[in-house]
Amino acid sequence: MPLGDPAHGPELQEQLSPSPEAVAQSAQPESRLRSLNPGPIPITAAPTSRSLLDKVSDQRDVIASHQSENGTISTVSSTVSSVESERATYEFLAQTPIKSTDAHLVEFSEAMRTVAKALRQVAEGKAAAQAEAAEWKRKYELETAQKQQSKMKDCGSCTDDNLEKLARQITLETPASDQTACCGNHEICSHEVLRDEVPGSSRRSSHKMVGRKASFKLSWGCNGNKNGQHKHDFVSFEKGDITTAERSNKQILLKWESQPQTVLFITKPNSNSVRVLCAEMVRWLKENKNINVLVEPWVSKELLTQDTDRNLVQTWDNDEETKMLHTKVDLVVTLGGDGTVLWAASLFKGPVPPVVAFAMGSLGFMTPFPSEQYRDCLDNVLKGPFSITLRNRLQCHVIRDAAKDELETEEPILVLNEVTIDRGISSYLTYLECYCDSSFVTCVQGDGLIISTTSGSTAYSLAAGGSMVHPQVPGILFTPICPHSLSFRPLILPEYVTLRIQVPYNSRGHAWASFDGKDRKQLAPGDALICSISPWPVPTACLVDSTTDFLRSIHEGLHWNLRKTQGPLDGSA
Repeated sequence: MPLGDPAHGPELQEQLSPSPEAVAQSAQPESRLRSLNPGPIPITAAPTSRSLLDKVSDQRDVIASHQSENGTISTVSSTVSSVESERATYEFLAQTPIKSTDAHLVEFSEAMRTVAKALRQVAEGKAAAQAEAAEWKRKYELETAQKQQSKMKDCGSCTDDNLEKLARQITLETPASDQTACCGNHEICSHEVLRDEVPGSSRRSSHKMVGRKASFKLSWGCNGNKNGQHKHDFVSFEKGDITTAERSNKQILLKWESQPQTVLFITKPNSNSVRVLCAEMVRWLKENKNINVLVEPWVSKELLTQDTDRNLVQTWDNDEETKMLHTKVDLVVTLGGDGTVLWAASLFKGPVPPVVAFAMGSLGFMTPFPSEQYRDCLDNVLKGPFSITLRNRLQCHVIRDAAKDELETEEPILVLNEVTIDRGISSYLTYLECYCDSSFVTCVQGDGLIISTTSGSTAYSLAAGGSMVHPQVPGILFTPICPHSLSFRPLILPEYVTLRIQVPYNSRGHAWASFDGKDRKQLAPGDALICSISPWPVPTACLVDSTTDFLRSIHEGLHWNLRKTQGPLDGSA
Protein backbone atom coordinates (compact mmCIF):
# COMPACT_ATOMS: atom_id res chain seq x y z
CA MET A 1 0.00 0.00 0.00
CA PRO A 2 1.48 3.49 -0.87
CA LEU A 3 2.70 5.75 1.86
CA GLY A 4 0.08 8.41 1.18
CA ASP A 5 -2.86 6.02 1.46
CA PRO A 6 -5.74 7.51 3.58
CA ALA A 7 -6.22 4.17 5.32
CA HIS A 8 -3.36 4.96 7.67
CA GLY A 9 -5.41 7.73 9.22
CA PRO A 10 -4.53 11.20 10.33
CA GLU A 11 -2.31 9.92 13.13
CA LEU A 12 0.24 8.33 10.88
CA GLN A 13 0.23 11.36 8.54
CA GLU A 14 0.76 13.63 11.51
CA GLN A 15 3.66 11.51 12.68
CA LEU A 16 5.24 11.49 9.24
CA SER A 17 4.98 15.27 8.80
CA PRO A 18 8.04 17.01 10.32
CA SER A 19 7.73 19.91 12.74
CA PRO A 20 8.23 23.49 11.56
CA GLU A 21 11.37 23.84 13.73
CA ALA A 22 12.96 20.81 12.09
CA VAL A 23 12.15 22.09 8.65
CA ALA A 24 13.62 25.46 9.50
CA GLN A 25 16.80 23.90 10.91
CA SER A 26 17.28 21.67 7.88
CA ALA A 27 16.56 24.47 5.48
CA GLN A 28 19.22 26.80 6.93
CA PRO A 29 22.30 24.75 5.92
CA GLU A 30 20.77 23.97 2.54
CA SER A 31 20.13 27.64 1.84
CA ARG A 32 23.68 28.45 3.00
CA LEU A 33 25.20 25.84 0.63
CA ARG A 34 22.93 26.92 -2.19
CA SER A 35 24.09 30.49 -1.86
CA LEU A 36 27.79 29.47 -1.93
CA ASN A 37 27.69 26.80 -4.68
CA PRO A 38 25.01 27.25 -7.27
CA GLY A 39 23.94 23.81 -8.56
CA PRO A 40 24.49 22.61 -12.15
CA ILE A 41 21.83 22.90 -14.76
CA PRO A 42 19.58 19.87 -14.35
CA ILE A 43 19.44 17.46 -17.30
CA THR A 44 16.41 15.28 -17.60
CA ALA A 45 17.33 11.62 -17.94
CA ALA A 46 15.52 8.37 -17.55
CA PRO A 47 15.96 7.11 -13.99
CA THR A 48 17.79 3.85 -13.51
CA SER A 49 16.81 1.08 -11.14
CA ARG A 50 19.67 1.79 -8.76
CA SER A 51 18.95 5.54 -8.61
CA LEU A 52 15.30 4.84 -7.82
CA LEU A 53 16.25 2.45 -5.03
CA ASP A 54 18.67 4.97 -3.58
CA LYS A 55 16.06 7.71 -3.76
CA VAL A 56 13.42 5.70 -1.95
CA SER A 57 15.99 4.58 0.63
CA ASP A 58 17.02 8.20 1.27
CA GLN A 59 13.42 9.24 1.73
CA ARG A 60 12.88 6.41 4.19
CA ASP A 61 15.98 7.41 6.15
CA VAL A 62 14.90 11.04 6.31
CA ILE A 63 11.45 10.09 7.54
CA ALA A 64 12.90 7.74 10.12
CA SER A 65 15.28 10.41 11.36
CA HIS A 66 12.55 12.94 11.75
CA GLN A 67 10.32 10.50 13.57
CA SER A 68 13.06 9.43 15.92
CA GLU A 69 13.72 13.06 16.79
CA ASN A 70 10.05 13.60 17.63
CA GLY A 71 9.86 10.33 19.53
CA THR A 72 6.38 9.59 18.25
CA ILE A 73 6.92 6.38 16.28
CA SER A 74 6.75 2.93 17.71
CA THR A 75 8.40 -0.36 16.71
CA VAL A 76 5.29 -1.61 14.98
CA SER A 77 4.86 1.58 12.92
CA SER A 78 8.58 1.42 11.93
CA THR A 79 8.12 -2.10 10.62
CA VAL A 80 4.99 -1.14 8.74
CA SER A 81 6.71 1.88 7.19
CA SER A 82 9.66 -0.26 5.93
CA VAL A 83 7.26 -2.75 4.33
CA GLU A 84 5.29 0.02 2.71
CA SER A 85 8.52 1.64 1.40
CA GLU A 86 9.63 -1.60 -0.24
CA ARG A 87 6.22 -2.04 -1.90
CA ALA A 88 6.38 1.53 -3.18
CA THR A 89 9.80 0.89 -4.65
CA TYR A 90 8.61 -2.09 -6.70
CA GLU A 91 5.56 -0.16 -7.90
CA PHE A 92 7.76 2.75 -8.92
CA LEU A 93 10.09 0.49 -10.87
CA ALA A 94 7.15 -0.89 -12.85
CA GLN A 95 6.32 2.54 -14.29
CA THR A 96 6.50 3.30 -18.08
CA PRO A 97 9.86 5.28 -18.27
CA ILE A 98 11.83 2.21 -17.10
CA LYS A 99 10.14 -0.04 -19.67
CA SER A 100 10.85 2.35 -22.54
CA THR A 101 14.48 2.73 -21.42
CA ASP A 102 14.96 -1.03 -21.29
CA ALA A 103 13.48 -1.37 -24.78
CA HIS A 104 15.99 1.17 -26.15
CA LEU A 105 18.82 -0.62 -24.39
CA VAL A 106 17.77 -3.97 -25.87
CA GLU A 107 17.61 -2.46 -29.36
CA PHE A 108 21.02 -0.82 -28.89
CA SER A 109 22.57 -4.04 -27.60
CA GLU A 110 21.21 -5.97 -30.61
CA ALA A 111 22.76 -3.42 -32.96
CA MET A 112 26.08 -3.64 -31.13
CA ARG A 113 26.02 -7.44 -31.35
CA THR A 114 25.45 -7.21 -35.14
CA VAL A 115 28.37 -4.80 -35.51
CA ALA A 116 30.58 -7.00 -33.35
CA LYS A 117 29.71 -10.05 -35.45
CA ALA A 118 30.58 -8.21 -38.66
CA LEU A 119 33.88 -6.97 -37.20
CA ARG A 120 34.71 -10.47 -36.01
CA GLN A 121 34.12 -11.89 -39.50
CA VAL A 122 36.34 -9.20 -41.04
CA ALA A 123 39.08 -9.90 -38.49
CA GLU A 124 38.91 -13.64 -39.12
CA GLY A 125 39.15 -13.12 -42.90
CA LYS A 126 42.10 -10.77 -42.50
CA ALA A 127 43.86 -13.20 -40.18
CA ALA A 128 43.32 -16.05 -42.65
CA ALA A 129 44.68 -13.97 -45.53
CA GLN A 130 47.72 -12.93 -43.50
CA ALA A 131 48.37 -16.53 -42.51
CA GLU A 132 48.17 -17.67 -46.13
CA ALA A 133 50.46 -14.85 -47.27
CA ALA A 134 52.95 -15.71 -44.53
CA GLU A 135 52.90 -19.36 -45.59
CA TRP A 136 53.64 -18.49 -49.24
CA LYS A 137 56.38 -16.12 -48.14
CA ARG A 138 57.95 -18.84 -46.02
CA LYS A 139 57.86 -21.30 -48.92
CA TYR A 140 59.47 -18.85 -51.33
CA GLU A 141 62.14 -17.94 -48.79
CA LEU A 142 62.97 -21.62 -48.46
CA GLU A 143 63.15 -21.96 -52.24
CA THR A 144 65.39 -18.89 -52.47
CA ALA A 145 67.65 -20.25 -49.74
CA GLN A 146 67.90 -23.56 -51.57
CA LYS A 147 68.85 -21.80 -54.79
CA GLN A 148 71.51 -19.75 -53.02
CA GLN A 149 73.04 -22.87 -51.53
CA SER A 150 73.70 -24.13 -55.03
CA LYS A 151 75.83 -21.10 -55.86
CA MET A 152 79.41 -20.41 -54.82
CA LYS A 153 79.42 -19.66 -51.09
CA ASP A 154 82.63 -17.72 -50.83
CA CYS A 155 82.18 -15.26 -53.68
CA GLY A 156 84.08 -12.06 -52.80
CA SER A 157 83.29 -8.52 -53.75
CA CYS A 158 85.13 -6.26 -56.16
CA THR A 159 86.92 -3.22 -54.80
CA ASP A 160 86.46 0.21 -56.28
CA ASP A 161 89.82 -0.08 -58.03
CA ASN A 162 88.74 -3.30 -59.70
CA LEU A 163 85.51 -1.68 -60.86
CA GLU A 164 87.39 1.27 -62.35
CA LYS A 165 89.76 -1.13 -64.08
CA LEU A 166 86.79 -3.10 -65.36
CA ALA A 167 85.16 0.05 -66.71
CA ARG A 168 88.37 0.91 -68.59
CA GLN A 169 89.07 -2.49 -70.05
CA ILE A 170 85.48 -3.82 -70.38
CA THR A 171 86.73 -7.37 -70.28
CA LEU A 172 85.84 -10.31 -68.08
CA GLU A 173 88.79 -12.42 -67.08
CA THR A 174 88.32 -16.13 -66.43
CA PRO A 175 89.94 -17.14 -63.11
CA ALA A 176 92.30 -20.03 -62.85
CA SER A 177 90.91 -23.49 -62.30
CA ASP A 178 91.91 -23.49 -58.63
CA GLN A 179 90.49 -20.04 -57.91
CA THR A 180 87.12 -19.78 -56.23
CA ALA A 181 86.80 -16.03 -55.63
CA CYS A 182 84.56 -14.04 -57.94
CA CYS A 183 83.63 -10.41 -58.03
CA GLY A 184 79.90 -11.04 -58.39
CA ASN A 185 79.27 -7.59 -59.85
CA HIS A 186 80.07 -8.18 -63.53
CA GLU A 187 77.24 -8.43 -65.99
CA ILE A 188 78.55 -11.84 -67.06
CA CYS A 189 81.27 -13.58 -65.08
CA SER A 190 82.71 -16.64 -66.75
CA HIS A 191 83.61 -18.11 -63.38
CA GLU A 192 79.91 -18.10 -62.50
CA VAL A 193 78.30 -19.17 -65.75
CA LEU A 194 81.09 -21.31 -67.19
CA ARG A 195 83.02 -22.27 -64.09
CA ASP A 196 84.93 -25.50 -63.87
CA GLU A 197 82.97 -27.25 -61.13
CA VAL A 198 79.54 -27.48 -59.60
CA PRO A 199 79.08 -27.05 -55.86
CA GLY A 200 79.67 -30.27 -54.00
CA SER A 201 81.32 -32.11 -56.88
CA SER A 202 84.50 -34.01 -56.30
CA ARG A 203 87.65 -33.73 -58.38
CA ARG A 204 88.05 -37.39 -59.07
CA SER A 205 89.53 -37.93 -62.51
CA SER A 206 88.86 -40.84 -64.78
CA HIS A 207 91.64 -42.69 -66.51
CA LYS A 208 89.55 -42.55 -69.68
CA MET A 209 89.22 -38.75 -69.69
CA VAL A 210 92.58 -36.99 -69.78
CA GLY A 211 93.85 -33.44 -69.94
CA ARG A 212 92.98 -30.25 -68.10
CA LYS A 213 90.51 -27.68 -69.25
CA ALA A 214 91.58 -24.81 -71.48
CA SER A 215 91.28 -21.31 -70.02
CA PHE A 216 89.55 -18.47 -71.85
CA LYS A 217 88.17 -14.99 -71.32
CA LEU A 218 84.93 -13.30 -72.31
CA SER A 219 84.68 -9.71 -73.49
CA TRP A 220 82.13 -7.32 -74.91
CA GLY A 221 82.74 -6.40 -78.49
CA CYS A 222 81.88 -6.85 -82.13
CA ASN A 223 83.88 -9.48 -83.97
CA GLY A 224 86.79 -8.94 -81.61
CA ASN A 225 87.39 -5.30 -82.59
CA LYS A 226 88.21 -2.80 -79.86
CA ASN A 227 86.38 -0.04 -81.69
CA GLY A 228 84.33 1.58 -78.97
CA GLN A 229 81.23 -0.58 -79.48
CA HIS A 230 82.15 -2.98 -76.68
CA LYS A 231 81.08 -0.83 -73.76
CA HIS A 232 79.02 -1.49 -70.67
CA ASP A 233 75.85 0.37 -69.92
CA PHE A 234 76.54 3.49 -67.92
CA VAL A 235 73.71 5.41 -66.29
CA SER A 236 74.13 9.12 -65.71
CA PHE A 237 72.51 10.90 -62.76
CA GLU A 238 73.70 14.41 -63.56
CA LYS A 239 71.41 17.27 -62.55
CA GLY A 240 68.82 14.82 -61.25
CA ASP A 241 68.17 13.29 -64.68
CA ILE A 242 68.50 9.56 -65.37
CA THR A 243 69.91 8.98 -68.83
CA THR A 244 71.72 6.11 -70.50
CA ALA A 245 75.10 7.53 -71.36
CA GLU A 246 76.45 4.67 -73.49
CA ARG A 247 74.85 1.39 -74.47
CA SER A 248 76.62 -1.84 -75.31
CA ASN A 249 75.59 -4.05 -78.20
CA LYS A 250 75.88 -6.95 -75.74
CA GLN A 251 77.70 -9.19 -78.20
CA ILE A 252 79.88 -11.58 -76.21
CA LEU A 253 83.20 -12.84 -77.52
CA LEU A 254 85.14 -15.87 -76.33
CA LYS A 255 88.90 -15.95 -76.71
CA TRP A 256 91.00 -18.93 -75.72
CA GLU A 257 93.94 -18.25 -73.43
CA SER A 258 95.19 -21.82 -73.80
CA GLN A 259 94.61 -24.36 -76.53
CA PRO A 260 91.54 -26.60 -76.09
CA GLN A 261 92.50 -30.18 -75.30
CA THR A 262 89.24 -32.21 -75.22
CA VAL A 263 86.18 -32.07 -77.49
CA LEU A 264 82.93 -33.92 -76.76
CA PHE A 265 80.88 -35.14 -79.74
CA ILE A 266 77.09 -35.52 -79.39
CA THR A 267 75.39 -37.03 -82.44
CA LYS A 268 71.86 -37.69 -83.63
CA PRO A 269 71.06 -41.41 -83.49
CA ASN A 270 69.86 -43.59 -86.36
CA SER A 271 71.44 -41.49 -89.10
CA ASN A 272 74.04 -42.92 -91.47
CA SER A 273 75.13 -39.51 -92.74
CA VAL A 274 75.73 -38.33 -89.17
CA ARG A 275 77.69 -41.48 -88.35
CA VAL A 276 79.96 -41.09 -91.38
CA LEU A 277 80.57 -37.39 -90.77
CA CYS A 278 81.31 -38.01 -87.09
CA ALA A 279 84.02 -40.55 -87.92
CA GLU A 280 85.54 -38.15 -90.46
CA MET A 281 85.59 -35.19 -88.05
CA VAL A 282 87.02 -37.29 -85.22
CA ARG A 283 89.92 -38.46 -87.41
CA TRP A 284 90.58 -34.93 -88.68
CA LEU A 285 90.70 -33.43 -85.16
CA LYS A 286 92.94 -36.17 -83.88
CA GLU A 287 95.40 -36.11 -86.76
CA ASN A 288 95.52 -32.37 -87.54
CA LYS A 289 94.78 -30.71 -84.21
CA ASN A 290 95.99 -33.38 -81.77
CA ILE A 291 92.80 -33.05 -79.72
CA ASN A 292 91.32 -35.70 -77.45
CA VAL A 293 87.86 -36.74 -78.59
CA LEU A 294 85.19 -37.89 -76.16
CA VAL A 295 81.96 -39.56 -77.33
CA GLU A 296 78.95 -41.22 -75.75
CA PRO A 297 79.24 -44.96 -74.99
CA TRP A 298 76.85 -46.02 -77.76
CA VAL A 299 78.69 -43.82 -80.30
CA SER A 300 81.97 -45.40 -79.26
CA LYS A 301 80.61 -48.85 -80.08
CA GLU A 302 79.39 -47.70 -83.50
CA LEU A 303 82.73 -46.15 -84.37
CA LEU A 304 84.58 -49.30 -83.36
CA THR A 305 82.45 -51.37 -85.72
CA GLN A 306 83.64 -49.18 -88.59
CA ASP A 307 87.27 -50.26 -88.10
CA THR A 308 88.07 -46.92 -86.54
CA ASP A 309 91.21 -46.82 -84.44
CA ARG A 310 90.34 -47.61 -80.82
CA ASN A 311 92.67 -44.89 -79.57
CA LEU A 312 90.87 -42.13 -81.49
CA VAL A 313 87.95 -41.76 -79.06
CA GLN A 314 87.33 -42.00 -75.34
CA THR A 315 84.09 -42.48 -73.40
CA TRP A 316 82.70 -42.93 -69.90
CA ASP A 317 81.13 -45.85 -68.11
CA ASN A 318 78.77 -44.59 -65.38
CA ASP A 319 76.73 -41.65 -64.20
CA GLU A 320 79.40 -40.49 -61.78
CA GLU A 321 81.76 -39.84 -64.67
CA THR A 322 78.97 -38.07 -66.52
CA LYS A 323 78.65 -35.61 -63.64
CA MET A 324 82.35 -34.80 -64.05
CA LEU A 325 82.24 -34.04 -67.79
CA HIS A 326 82.28 -30.28 -67.27
CA THR A 327 85.69 -30.55 -65.57
CA LYS A 328 87.30 -32.24 -68.59
CA VAL A 329 85.49 -31.02 -71.71
CA ASP A 330 86.63 -27.78 -73.37
CA LEU A 331 84.25 -27.79 -76.32
CA VAL A 332 81.06 -29.62 -77.33
CA VAL A 333 80.32 -30.43 -80.97
CA THR A 334 76.79 -31.53 -81.91
CA LEU A 335 75.78 -33.19 -85.18
CA GLY A 336 72.01 -33.04 -85.66
CA GLY A 337 69.19 -30.58 -85.05
CA ASP A 338 67.90 -28.57 -82.11
CA GLY A 339 66.94 -31.79 -80.31
CA THR A 340 70.59 -32.85 -80.31
CA VAL A 341 71.54 -29.53 -78.74
CA LEU A 342 68.88 -30.06 -76.06
CA TRP A 343 70.26 -33.51 -75.32
CA ALA A 344 73.82 -32.20 -75.11
CA ALA A 345 72.72 -29.50 -72.63
CA SER A 346 70.89 -32.09 -70.50
CA LEU A 347 74.16 -33.98 -69.91
CA PHE A 348 75.50 -31.03 -67.90
CA LYS A 349 73.65 -30.44 -64.63
CA GLY A 350 75.95 -27.51 -63.86
CA PRO A 351 78.27 -25.44 -66.06
CA VAL A 352 78.20 -26.13 -69.80
CA PRO A 353 81.23 -25.77 -72.13
CA PRO A 354 80.82 -23.79 -75.37
CA VAL A 355 78.70 -25.68 -77.91
CA VAL A 356 79.38 -25.71 -81.66
CA ALA A 357 76.20 -26.98 -83.35
CA PHE A 358 76.33 -28.26 -86.93
CA ALA A 359 73.02 -28.27 -88.82
CA MET A 360 72.01 -31.83 -89.70
CA GLY A 361 68.38 -31.65 -88.65
CA SER A 362 65.14 -30.05 -89.81
CA LEU A 363 64.80 -26.38 -88.82
CA GLY A 364 67.92 -25.55 -86.84
CA PHE A 365 67.23 -22.46 -84.74
CA MET A 366 70.29 -23.29 -82.62
CA THR A 367 72.47 -24.99 -85.27
CA PRO A 368 74.00 -22.24 -87.45
CA PHE A 369 77.12 -24.06 -88.71
CA PRO A 370 76.97 -25.90 -92.08
CA SER A 371 78.30 -29.43 -91.84
CA GLU A 372 79.95 -29.25 -95.27
CA GLN A 373 82.36 -26.57 -94.03
CA TYR A 374 83.25 -28.21 -90.72
CA ARG A 375 87.02 -27.77 -91.21
CA ASP A 376 86.84 -23.97 -91.60
CA CYS A 377 84.26 -23.66 -88.85
CA LEU A 378 86.27 -25.68 -86.33
CA ASP A 379 89.47 -23.84 -87.30
CA ASN A 380 87.84 -20.49 -86.53
CA VAL A 381 86.42 -21.73 -83.24
CA LEU A 382 89.67 -23.33 -82.04
CA LYS A 383 91.69 -20.24 -82.91
CA GLY A 384 89.17 -17.69 -81.64
CA PRO A 385 87.87 -15.24 -80.76
CA PHE A 386 84.30 -16.07 -81.77
CA SER A 387 80.87 -14.78 -80.82
CA ILE A 388 78.67 -16.77 -78.46
CA THR A 389 75.06 -16.61 -77.34
CA LEU A 390 74.35 -17.27 -73.68
CA ARG A 391 71.07 -19.20 -73.68
CA ASN A 392 69.38 -19.23 -70.29
CA ARG A 393 67.98 -22.45 -68.86
CA LEU A 394 65.09 -23.01 -66.48
CA GLN A 395 65.66 -24.80 -63.20
CA CYS A 396 62.53 -26.71 -62.16
CA HIS A 397 61.60 -28.32 -58.83
CA VAL A 398 58.58 -30.55 -58.25
CA ILE A 399 57.20 -30.26 -54.71
CA ARG A 400 54.77 -32.93 -53.63
CA ASP A 401 51.86 -32.21 -51.33
CA ALA A 402 53.05 -35.00 -49.01
CA ALA A 403 56.39 -33.22 -48.43
CA LYS A 404 56.85 -31.90 -44.92
CA ASP A 405 58.49 -28.68 -46.11
CA GLU A 406 59.77 -26.97 -49.24
CA LEU A 407 63.25 -28.48 -48.86
CA GLU A 408 61.89 -31.95 -49.58
CA THR A 409 61.92 -31.54 -53.33
CA GLU A 410 62.78 -33.93 -56.09
CA GLU A 411 65.98 -33.68 -58.10
CA PRO A 412 66.06 -30.33 -59.97
CA ILE A 413 65.51 -30.52 -63.72
CA LEU A 414 67.21 -28.12 -66.15
CA VAL A 415 65.47 -27.29 -69.42
CA LEU A 416 66.71 -25.24 -72.35
CA ASN A 417 63.44 -24.76 -74.25
CA GLU A 418 60.36 -25.04 -72.03
CA VAL A 419 58.47 -26.86 -69.35
CA THR A 420 54.87 -27.74 -70.28
CA ILE A 421 52.01 -28.43 -67.85
CA ASP A 422 49.05 -30.03 -69.63
CA ARG A 423 45.98 -32.18 -68.84
CA GLY A 424 47.49 -35.38 -70.25
CA ILE A 425 44.86 -38.04 -70.93
CA SER A 426 42.26 -36.34 -68.73
CA SER A 427 39.12 -35.02 -70.42
CA TYR A 428 38.80 -32.15 -67.94
CA LEU A 429 40.27 -28.69 -68.30
CA THR A 430 43.60 -28.11 -66.67
CA TYR A 431 43.12 -25.98 -63.55
CA LEU A 432 46.33 -24.31 -62.36
CA GLU A 433 47.08 -21.54 -59.87
CA CYS A 434 50.04 -19.38 -60.90
CA TYR A 435 52.18 -17.17 -58.65
CA CYS A 436 55.10 -14.89 -59.52
CA ASP A 437 57.30 -14.49 -56.44
CA SER A 438 54.74 -13.50 -53.79
CA SER A 439 52.17 -12.12 -56.24
CA PHE A 440 49.19 -14.00 -57.60
CA VAL A 441 49.20 -14.07 -61.42
CA THR A 442 46.12 -15.95 -62.58
CA CYS A 443 44.26 -19.25 -62.69
CA VAL A 444 44.77 -21.19 -65.91
CA GLN A 445 41.75 -23.06 -67.23
CA GLY A 446 42.44 -24.66 -70.57
CA ASP A 447 44.64 -27.33 -72.12
CA GLY A 448 47.71 -26.23 -70.18
CA LEU A 449 50.54 -23.75 -69.73
CA ILE A 450 54.03 -23.27 -71.20
CA ILE A 451 56.88 -21.75 -69.19
CA SER A 452 59.56 -21.07 -71.78
CA THR A 453 62.99 -19.53 -72.10
CA THR A 454 63.66 -17.00 -74.83
CA SER A 455 65.56 -19.70 -76.72
CA GLY A 456 62.37 -21.81 -76.63
CA SER A 457 60.22 -18.94 -77.91
CA THR A 458 60.43 -20.41 -81.44
CA ALA A 459 59.34 -23.88 -80.27
CA TYR A 460 56.09 -24.95 -78.54
CA SER A 461 55.42 -21.43 -77.22
CA LEU A 462 55.32 -20.10 -80.79
CA ALA A 463 52.78 -22.75 -81.80
CA ALA A 464 50.59 -21.73 -78.81
CA GLY A 465 50.55 -18.07 -79.83
CA GLY A 466 53.58 -16.75 -77.96
CA SER A 467 55.93 -14.14 -79.34
CA MET A 468 59.34 -14.83 -80.87
CA VAL A 469 62.03 -13.36 -78.61
CA HIS A 470 65.73 -12.83 -79.21
CA PRO A 471 67.61 -15.52 -77.25
CA GLN A 472 69.75 -13.01 -75.35
CA VAL A 473 66.74 -11.09 -74.03
CA PRO A 474 66.59 -11.90 -70.31
CA GLY A 475 63.07 -13.11 -69.69
CA ILE A 476 60.63 -15.96 -69.06
CA LEU A 477 57.69 -16.58 -71.39
CA PHE A 478 54.28 -17.34 -69.85
CA THR A 479 52.11 -18.80 -72.62
CA PRO A 480 48.72 -20.53 -72.12
CA ILE A 481 47.70 -23.52 -74.25
CA CYS A 482 44.16 -23.14 -75.64
CA PRO A 483 42.82 -21.15 -72.67
CA HIS A 484 39.05 -21.12 -72.20
CA SER A 485 39.06 -17.33 -72.14
CA LEU A 486 38.92 -14.55 -74.72
CA SER A 487 41.30 -12.26 -72.81
CA PHE A 488 44.13 -14.58 -71.78
CA ARG A 489 47.17 -13.24 -73.63
CA PRO A 490 50.78 -14.46 -73.27
CA LEU A 491 53.20 -12.68 -70.94
CA ILE A 492 56.95 -12.09 -70.87
CA LEU A 493 58.27 -11.83 -67.32
CA PRO A 494 61.73 -10.70 -66.13
CA GLU A 495 64.34 -13.41 -65.68
CA TYR A 496 64.89 -12.81 -61.97
CA VAL A 497 61.40 -13.91 -60.85
CA THR A 498 60.39 -17.31 -59.51
CA LEU A 499 57.21 -18.88 -60.84
CA ARG A 500 55.09 -21.32 -58.87
CA ILE A 501 52.47 -23.40 -60.67
CA GLN A 502 50.22 -25.36 -58.31
CA VAL A 503 47.38 -27.80 -58.89
CA PRO A 504 44.63 -26.71 -56.45
CA TYR A 505 42.90 -29.21 -54.20
CA ASN A 506 39.56 -28.68 -55.94
CA SER A 507 40.97 -29.57 -59.37
CA ARG A 508 38.90 -32.18 -61.19
CA GLY A 509 41.91 -34.08 -62.48
CA HIS A 510 45.68 -34.41 -62.42
CA ALA A 511 48.15 -32.41 -64.49
CA TRP A 512 51.28 -33.59 -66.30
CA ALA A 513 54.57 -31.74 -66.60
CA SER A 514 57.13 -32.42 -69.32
CA PHE A 515 60.61 -30.93 -69.54
CA ASP A 516 61.96 -30.24 -73.02
CA GLY A 517 59.53 -32.83 -74.31
CA LYS A 518 60.61 -35.67 -72.00
CA ASP A 519 60.70 -36.77 -68.34
CA ARG A 520 56.94 -36.44 -67.86
CA LYS A 521 55.82 -36.19 -64.24
CA GLN A 522 52.31 -36.35 -62.83
CA LEU A 523 51.11 -33.49 -60.65
CA ALA A 524 48.33 -34.42 -58.24
CA PRO A 525 46.12 -31.87 -56.45
CA GLY A 526 48.32 -30.06 -53.94
CA ASP A 527 51.54 -30.62 -55.91
CA ALA A 528 53.49 -27.64 -57.21
CA LEU A 529 56.14 -26.86 -59.81
CA ILE A 530 58.66 -24.08 -59.14
CA CYS A 531 60.59 -22.57 -62.07
CA SER A 532 63.39 -20.03 -62.10
CA ILE A 533 66.35 -19.14 -64.28
CA SER A 534 69.31 -21.46 -63.74
CA PRO A 535 72.70 -19.92 -62.95
CA TRP A 536 74.27 -22.09 -65.67
CA PRO A 537 73.37 -21.00 -69.23
CA VAL A 538 74.30 -22.83 -72.42
CA PRO A 539 76.91 -20.89 -74.45
CA THR A 540 76.40 -21.63 -78.14
CA ALA A 541 78.89 -20.49 -80.76
CA CYS A 542 77.62 -18.09 -83.44
CA LEU A 543 78.37 -18.34 -87.13
CA VAL A 544 78.29 -14.53 -87.48
CA ASP A 545 76.78 -13.00 -84.34
CA SER A 546 73.77 -13.61 -82.12
CA THR A 547 71.33 -11.29 -83.90
CA THR A 548 72.32 -12.29 -87.42
CA ASP A 549 71.99 -15.99 -86.61
CA PHE A 550 68.59 -15.46 -84.97
CA LEU A 551 67.13 -13.51 -87.88
CA ARG A 552 68.53 -16.02 -90.38
CA SER A 553 66.90 -18.89 -88.48
CA ILE A 554 63.40 -17.37 -88.48
CA HIS A 555 63.72 -16.32 -92.13
CA GLU A 556 64.96 -19.65 -93.40
CA GLY A 557 63.27 -21.95 -90.91
CA LEU A 558 59.84 -20.31 -90.63
CA HIS A 559 59.77 -18.10 -93.76
CA TRP A 560 58.84 -15.28 -91.43
CA ASN A 561 56.81 -12.49 -93.10
CA LEU A 562 57.35 -13.91 -96.56
CA ARG A 563 54.89 -12.59 -99.13
CA LYS A 564 54.79 -11.11 -102.58
CA THR A 565 55.97 -7.53 -102.81
CA GLN A 566 53.30 -4.94 -103.48
CA GLY A 567 53.54 -3.57 -107.00
CA PRO A 568 53.68 0.12 -107.91
CA LEU A 569 50.59 2.11 -108.77
CA ASP A 570 51.46 2.61 -112.46
CA GLY A 571 51.47 -1.13 -113.11
CA SER A 572 55.08 -1.27 -114.32
CA ALA A 573 57.26 -4.18 -113.35
